This record gives sequence, C-alpha cells and structure tokens, in this order.
Amino acid sequence: MNSESSRMMPQRCAQGSISEIQTLEQWRAQWMRAWRDPDGFWLDQTRKRLHWRSAPTLGLEGDFTSVREQPLRWFADGRLNVTESCLDQHLDRRGDKVAIIWESDEPGQGRSLTYRQLHQEVEQTAAALRSASVRPGDRVIIYMGMVPEAAIAMLACARIGAVHSVVFGGFSAEALRDRVLDCRAKVILTQDEGMRGGRTIALKATVDEALKDGQHPVEQVWVYQRTDAAVSMTAGRDLTWSQALEAGLSTTGEAEEMSAEAPLFILYTSGSTGRPKGLVHTSGGYLTWAAYTHAEVFDLREDDVYACVADVGWITGHSYIVYGPLANGATTLMFESTPLYPDAGRYWDLVARHRVTIFYTAPTAIRALAAQGDDFVLDHDRSSLRVLGTVGEPINPEAWIWYADVVGQSQCAVVDTWWQTETGGICITPVAPATPTKAGSATLPNPGIVPELLSEDGRVLVGEAEGRLCLSQPWPGVARTVWGDHQRYIDTYFSAFAGRYFTGDGCRRDADGYHWITGRVDDVLNVSGHRIGTAEIEAVLVTVDGVAEAGVVGYPHAIKGQGVYAYVVPSSASDEATLMDSINAACRTQIGAHARVDHLQLVLGLPKTRSGKVMRRILRKIACGQSEDLGDISTLADASVVASIIEGAPR
Repeated sequence: MNSESSRMMPQRCAQGSISEIQTLEQWRAQWMRAWRDPDGFWLDQTRKRLHWRSAPTLGLEGDFTSVREQPLRWFADGRLNVTESCLDQHLDRRGDKVAIIWESDEPGQGRSLTYRQLHQEVEQTAAALRSASVRPGDRVIIYMGMVPEAAIAMLACARIGAVHSVVFGGFSAEALRDRVLDCRAKVILTQDEGMRGGRTIALKATVDEALKDGQHPVEQVWVYQRTDAAVSMTAGRDLTWSQALEAGLSTTGEAEEMSAEAPLFILYTSGSTGRPKGLVHTSGGYLTWAAYTHAEVFDLREDDVYACVADVGWITGHSYIVYGPLANGATTLMFESTPLYPDAGRYWDLVARHRVTIFYTAPTAIRALAAQGDDFVLDHDRSSLRVLGTVGEPINPEAWIWYADVVGQSQCAVVDTWWQTETGGICITPVAPATPTKAGSATLPNPGIVPELLSEDGRVLVGEAEGRLCLSQPWPGVARTVWGDHQRYIDTYFSAFAGRYFTGDGCRRDADGYHWITGRVDDVLNVSGHRIGTAEIEAVLVTVDGVAEAGVVGYPHAIKGQGVYAYVVPSSASDEATLMDSINAACRTQIGAHARVDHLQLVLGLPKTRSGKVMRRILRKIACGQSEDLGDISTLADASVVASIIEGAPR
C-alpha cells in the first residue's frame, strides 16, 4: 500500500458497535468466506440480522448463466415479513428509541417518531390499504415528497404484502403515467404539495394530469395534506389521508407472511433504449443485503444518529434511509429540503442540531457546497461526525479532500460508495474503520461482491488495468428481473459478457487492487446522481418544433459530474436561446425537472455511418474537448460533417 496516497481513519472506541468488521483482516476474512462459501456466509448473516417466521435453509439457487432461464433465488424456503425485521423485533429493546427524525424544509421544524410510534402508524396505514382491497402482490405507487408518511407508506405496503413503486416527486405527469400503466398500480399515495427549498411542488395536480384520460387501473388516490393547499378531489376515487385511515379502523394491519422471494418493490430506472425499466427487488435477500451493508460500511453503533440526505424516490432512499437503517434499529433522518436552503450552511446546521454521527450525500452536493467557500461549514459544530459517505457518482479527488478535511476536520472516515439501483445496496466501498482510503477511489469490494475487469472483446484483465466492470458472483441484494420483461433484464445485464453481470460502468484497478470508477460506458448519463438515458432525452428533443434531429451525450460538468450536451439539427432557421428554452420545457414536461440540457450546439448534420447509425463516440469526444483524437472515421457517410461540428464547438 502506497502510504503517501492513502489515509487511515482516526480510530475511535467502537462502543455499542453493531458492525462486525473493525479491521482490514476482518474484512478480508469475511470477503474470503463469502466468496468460498456464499450459502453458509449469507445464511448466517440473514439469521442474525432479520426476523424470520421460518428461517431459511437454502442459500443461493442459480447463477449468472442460468439466470437466462430462471431468476436467481436466495433463501427461497424462508418465510418472513420485512416490517417485522424493521419494526416489531425492536419494540422490546428499542421501542422508545427514535426511529425517524424528520427535518422539514424550514430549519428547526419537523418531528420525530419512535419505533413504537412508527409501528403504530404503519399498522394503521396497512389496515387502511387492506380496507381499500389492496391484496398481496397488488402494486401501489407512492408519489410523495420527503415526509415521514412516504416511509410509512412503503412499510405499510410491505406489511400487507403489496408491492410498492416509489416515483420520484420531480418526475412529470407523463413519466408517472408510464409507470402506473407498466406496473398496473391499483392505488396512488401522494400529497397536496411538496416543499423543497422554500418552493411548493404540485404533486396532486401532477397525479391528476397523469390520470386525466381515464385509461388506467387506479382505483383510489390518497392525498396527504402537507401544506393544506386547495387541490382538486375526484369523487369516488380520491381520499384525504385522514379519510383513508378512518376507513381502515375496522380492519387489521397485521403483517402478512411472505416468501423470501416475494417482490418487495419495483423501482424504475433509466435505460439506454429510452424506456424506463422496472427493477424488481425481493424481500429476504434485499433486506439482508441492505441491513448488512448499512451496518458494516458505516460502522454502525447503537447511539448513532444517521443522516442520508437522499430522496426515497431513488434506491439510496430505499436502502439507506428506510430499510437498512430500520432493520438495524438505527435512528435515521429524513431531509425534505436542499443543501442550499436557506443558505449553504443547511447541512452543517442540521448536523449540529441533531448531533449527526454518520452523514451520507452526493458528490454533486459536495462540489456545490465547496464552491460556496469554507465559512458556511466552519460556522457550525461538526464534532459529532464520525463517518462521511458519498453516493450516486464518482467523486473527484478535490471534492473528496475538501469533504474530508474541511467538513470532517481530518477526523472522519470517508466512504466513497459505488453501487446501483440494480445491486440493491453498496458493492465497492471502504469499510469505515478498516479500509485505508485514497481520494476518489471506491477502494475494495464488500463481502459477496466479486468484481472483474473485462476488455471490450471479453478478455479478463488482471493486475493494474482499465476495462468494463463486471460482477461474477451473485449476492443477495441483486435485482431479480425487470417487471413483466425478463428478457430485457437478460439483454441489459447479461448479454455483453457470458456468465457475468455487466454494470455498464468503466473502472480502473490500481497496483493496490483499488477500484476507480470512470463512469458509464453505455448511453446512460449520470447527472447529479440521476441516471438518464440519452435516448430518453433525444426522444423528447425531436418532438420540439424546430428540431429535425438530435444527438445527446454527456460531458464533464464542474458541479453535476456529467452535463447533458445536445447536438441539434434545426428544421428551420432558429434562435438558439429560444430553442434551448423550448427544449428544456419539453424535457421538464416529459421526463422531469432533473432532466435539462446544459449545452446546446446547432449543427448542419450528425456523424452517421453508411447504415445511418449516429456515431456518439465522436460527439462525446468533441463535447469533452478531445476533437484531436477522434479515432477512425472512415465508416462515416459524410466525414465533412465532423469538421463543421468541431468548428462550431466551444473552445
């Protein structure tokens, strides 16, 4: 290990530790056992960490070759209800411990729920869902902001065996409608308005727009009253949250016994084809993975106040705000606002007031806050912090160092975590007390994760290398399928390299065996931690008046990590600024507020092969300022197009 490029976490006494890994030797021992004896290792872990009604005796069934014919199965003979692991098992010992701290949009406002209170609210909401004829296996869409009721809704669905699908509150009506139709949702749980950064977000109005044509399976819409705004209510379909709960008073909210492989939730993620795909996570394996990784990566202790400031609309919120922390009996914080409201000290004010010990955020937020200077950080007491985490995209070394030295005062472990919606939880990461870190590196794999780097033609690369990141051994938290389309699951993840899960990411492995994620190698962008398919954006752009053709690529962005660069062939003489406004209005309407074009270049044509395929490799290099190294362009139908694009590109 190169001591000049690595750091060890300052050691603190691990009193009340829930984690098992405290040293690099302990990590190595667990990793080796999980590799050599995955069944024995994970059966031990799941029996220790979860509450099972009937404990499993079977570990893994299947592999990354047979998954083409049959989805993977973990703990298939086990029976459980995930909420008994997240709630009931804690009532005797931790009933009066705070389960959820809610930090509302306005600083200092919010509320807390103990495990006993949360259990009661989940049972009431579960009973109300039962009274609405929601049965095991039925799908429920949750389209809410970051309020405790969103977590309660997730758990209430799980309580009765319904499958929830949380849709990020920034998605448009069209995106919401697509998800409702794809999973055939029976009920939508929403709120009148969301609050974020001092602004309101019209959630109920978006639901109404999504359902306006009547061609949908939704029977009820529940509306949680966050702002008490006047909203339209459709008779016979819409209920206020309190009306729904009152209707369930005569029904029980008892936990439904489920198979370990019963679907727990569907979470939609962008794909390179432009059509979002609903990834299915199941009950026993997913919860085992979320609980294990949450405890081990963050060095969880009994008295920790843990703050993941993501949104439950994404997998990070599922695994590391709700399911993982609650299964471990932790105090987890839900954050409704933004890091810049009312000023750039909001995170650190939150840390000081709640005495947060573990803080987990995205590199985009870190870069944005670092750009505001150190004073907003230094004005607040951060002495409670022990572990700092990053998630969502690779973090550049400069941001990592600022986070460690300014926010963490050089006294905190920094865990730069790599994982995906598909993986269910953290895969490659430092373990807080154990792993020497390098700024910008995700470091080493968690037990259960066996990474391989492959060349483009499928050769396994050994030693120092850079290639496609694949995972060669199943782990309990891996998504089992794409809802209603198992072939798409196979085509997306298992067609590129036989017998391996292809992550879609590039990776460099250094001489110490540390992993450095280099970003997507397919046509999916990672913009501020949001995955957006280039095909999704292109499909929107060509609907805009004045756009004949469009090619979209990513380029380095100082704050977002990746920005969206659009090459547009106009259909007529167009004003660039007006066209940009129209394009971003369309992206906001058809995808969501998080999808916007950062740079627009009007071009005479796109570089295409003789068969008509757009060579995005060329567009990507020009956008990244690498026009001197375009590689072979002999297959282009018209190579002169490239020269004109380079001429018009920013210098």
